[in-house]
Amino acid sequence: MGAWLLAAAGYGLANHWKMTADKLRAYLSRTDLNQLTGEARAKALRELADRINALSPEDRRNARLGHLWTQWFSEMTEEEKSAFLDATLPTGFKEMLTSFEQLPAQRRKLAIDKALKEMQVARNKQPSSQTNATDTNAVVLSDDLQKQVAMIGLKSVYSDSSAETKAELAPLLEQIQINMEMGRMPRGGN
Repeated sequence: MGAWLLAAAGYGLANHWKMTADKLRAYLSRTDLNQLTGEARAKALRELADRINALSPEDRRNARLGHLWTQWFSEMTEEEKSAFLDATLPTGFKEMLTSFEQLPAQRRKLAIDKALKEMQVARNKQPSSQTNATDTNAVVLSDDLQKQVAMIGLKSVYSDSSAETKAELAPLLEQIQINMEMGRMPRGGN
């Protein structure tokens, strides 16, 4: 009986400390980025990045599709955006980029297409109240950006990009990394 109580208490404590989209939403709603300057602003941005990084991949995707941090992102300076994007890159991102770079161009294109399709499916599962026509997290990359990523590679395009382009690429990079980790990379091509 005591072991069950201890296990239940441990489970409850773990759930209490686990980051969720609701906790992230609460943090964002009680903190006005535009009212912060200097170290307080930098601390708030680090806190946001830490909270996003603590989300599970699925919660992170849902939070992004639900536009939880879109308002804050629009209020950031270019330097802050770049630092924020670098701080919220998924763990193992650099290794994923290196692995992706080693794929032949055709396989990179197939991987991008597959990731975009999976992102669209996830987006379509979102309640319509969480999406809108001016969605900055839409599952659309310009044809030019898709070609650059497929031909040049993610690492080169990402490292030489503006904060806005990095933000456009971030959801794709997360999905490709999930696909690679789950062994869901497309086959075929040279």
